[in-house]
Amino acid sequence: MRFLAPLTVTVMLASVAAPAGAGQLPHYGSLPRSTGGGLQGASVPQVPDLQPQAAPVPQLPAQKPATTAAVCGTPVPPPAALPPGGSPPVVYALGPCFTVQGGSSAVEPATYLFYIQTRPSRPSQGVWVSYDEKSVLDDFTRLWNTGFLDDLSIEVDDYVFSNGVVGKLITYHMEERERIKIVDYEGSKQLDQTKIEEKLREEEVRIALDSFVDPAKIRRVQDIVKEMLGEKGFQAATVTHALTPMSGGPKLVHLTFHIDEGPKVRMRDVEFVGNQAIGDFWLKRQMKSNKEQWFLSFITGRGTFQEAKFEEDADNVLSYYRNKGYMAARVGEPDLKDLEDSSDRRTRWVQLRIPVQEGARYRVGDVTFEGNTIVKVEALRSLFKMKPGDWYSEKDIRKGMEKARELYGSVGYFDFNLYPDLAPRDMPPRETGGETSPGPSSDQEAADAPKKPVMMNGAPVVDITMRLDEGKQYFVNRITFPGNTTTRDNVIRREIRLVEGGVFNTEALKYSIKRINQLGYFKTIEGDKELTVEKTPNGDNKLDVTLKVEEQNRNQITFGAGVSQWEGFFGQLSFQTANFLGRGETFSVMLQAGSLAQNYQVAFTEPFLFDRAITAGIDLYRRDLNWINYFTQSSVGGNLGFGFPVRDFARLFGNYSLEQTR
Repeated sequence: MRFLAPLTVTVMLASVAAPAGAGQLPHYGSLPRSTGGGLQGASVPQVPDLQPQAAPVPQLPAQKPATTAAVCGTPVPPPAALPPGGSPPVVYALGPCFTVQGGSSAVEPATYLFYIQTRPSRPSQGVWVSYDEKSVLDDFTRLWNTGFLDDLSIEVDDYVFSNGVVGKLITYHMEERERIKIVDYEGSKQLDQTKIEEKLREEEVRIALDSFVDPAKIRRVQDIVKEMLGEKGFQAATVTHALTPMSGGPKLVHLTFHIDEGPKVRMRDVEFVGNQAIGDFWLKRQMKSNKEQWFLSFITGRGTFQEAKFEEDADNVLSYYRNKGYMAARVGEPDLKDLEDSSDRRTRWVQLRIPVQEGARYRVGDVTFEGNTIVKVEALRSLFKMKPGDWYSEKDIRKGMEKARELYGSVGYFDFNLYPDLAPRDMPPRETGGETSPGPSSDQEAADAPKKPVMMNGAPVVDITMRLDEGKQYFVNRITFPGNTTTRDNVIRREIRLVEGGVFNTEALKYSIKRINQLGYFKTIEGDKELTVEKTPNGDNKLDVTLKVEEQNRNQITFGAGVSQWEGFFGQLSFQTANFLGRGETFSVMLQAGSLAQNYQVAFTEPFLFDRAITAGIDLYRRDLNWINYFTQSSVGGNLGFGFPVRDFARLFGNYSLEQTR
C-alpha cells in the first residue's frame, strides 16, 4: 500500500536488529507518501527554525503482499513466535527510510521516532499490536507538519505468516528539506553584509544558519535589499538568489544573494502637473526628501529619488494646499520620466513628474458644534481661530481640536473625541448613518429654510460642524512608579500634580512628567513605554497611571594628587551625590591636603524642607594656606541658603555667609 506525495524521504524502524547504517534506525514497519511541512506540537531534539505548511490528506493505496519481510531494503528475520491463529492484521515491522538522500538524515533520527506513534509488535514477549490504518495516517500528518520534509510517503506491505495471519511492513519514505549552512550577499558596493543583516533584524526577518530553506522568507529578504538600494537611489536594482549544494552532510546548501545595483537614479528636475493656483516653486519647498539636484549635491546627496519617502512629501504638499483653502486637493502617484544615462551607465537622469488636482479654494461658512454638554459653545468657538469669510485652513482646525482635547482632558474626560464634518455648499448633502446631513428634515422645512449663499466673495463656501463625543469623566485610582530602586516613592510623588481619588487631568500629567524629568534622577520619560494610562479593571470611570522609571547614577567620586609651586605636594578626594540615600537631597564632601595648603568642605541641601517646596542648604568649610616667605592664612566659615518657588521651574534664592579669617 502507498501514499504518494510530490517528493520522497525514507526512514527505518524495526522490531529486530538490522545492519547499522548512516541515519538508519532499528526497523519497526512501513507506510504511504506526501510533501512538505512546518513544526507544530511538542519540542524534540534539534528542531530548527520552520515555516509550517498545510498537510496533504493521504489516501491508503491498495496493499501488496511481500514475498520476504524487509523494511527499507533491510531483511527482517523470522519472528521468535507466531501470532495467535485467526488474529487480525498485526504490525510486524516499521521504520524510517532516507533512500533519496543516500540513507542518512540531517535531523537526528530519534526526532522522527518521536512523531511516529505507531508501535511494532514484540514477538519475543508475546505482544502483538493490531494494525490501525488511522494511526498510520496520523503518523503521516505529524511527520508532515514538522516542516522538516520536502517529500513524504508511507508504504505498507503485507507479509503472511505461516499460520495465515497477515503482518504489516510499514516504511516511512522521507526526503528532508534543504538546510542553509552559509548565507552571503554578492555584487553590491553600496551595501555590505553587516548593514543588510542589521536591517533584517529590524524587520524581524532573519535567515538563521542551519535553518531549512524557506522560499517565502528568501523572497522577503530580496524585497528588503531592493528597498534598501531604492533608498540610495538604485530603483532599477535586481536581487536574485542561488542555492548551491555543499559537502559535509545531506541536503546542505550555500545561499547566495546576487545583487545587480544598476544605474543610480538622479533627479534633474521636479515638475508638478495640473497646478495652476500655486506654482512649482512653492510646492517644491514643501518636499523634504525628494528634491532636484543642485550644486552641492555631491555633499548633501540631494537629487536622489527616495520612493519610500515620497508619501511623506506628498502629504506635505497636500497639507500646504489644504491650509491655503484647497480642501479638495489631491496628489497623484509620481512618474519618473527617463531623460538620459551617463556615458559610464552608472547614473540615470530622470524627471520627477507629480500630478496634482487643486480643486476650488473654499471660504469658511457656518461653524457649529454638536454633542457638547459640558463646555459651552462660546468657549469652544474661542478655541478655533476661524470665522465666516476666512479662507479654509486645515491647520487652524487641527490647532483648535488640540486645544479642545486639552480643555476636556484637564477636567477628566479621558475618552473625549471630536472630528470636523465638512459640508461644501456647492455639493449635495452627504448621507451619514441613514440620515442626510446637513439639511432640513422635511420637504416643507426645505422650502421654508433660507437659502444659504453658495459663493462668498467669489469663492465657494464650506460649512464646518465639529462633532464631539465627550464620554464620561474619569478619576485617578492608583499612581505607581515601577523601577525606582533607589529613589523613594515620596520623592517622585511630590512632583506629581495628580491626586489619587481626584479628577484625572491630562495637562497635570504632562506637567508632572516634566517635573520628574528635570530632577535628573531617572532617564527621560517619554513615549508609551514609560507612561501608561489604563482603565481600572472592574472599576467604573477610574484610571491607573503607571510611570516606569529607570534610575541614573547621580553619585560622583573623584580623587587625585599633584604638585604646585604655591601649594606644594597635595592629594584630593571628594564625593558628591544629587540623590542622597534616595531622598532627593544633595550632599558633598571634599578633602584636599598638602604640604602648603589644606581645604576641607562639606555641603548639604534639602529641596523640600518640612515637606514644602522650600529649599534649604548649608555649606561649611575650612581652608589653611602656608605660602613660605609670603603669608599664612586660616579661614573657617559657612553659607546658609534658602529658596522659594516663584513660578514653574524657577526659584528665588537668598544666601547668608559667615567667615572668620586669621
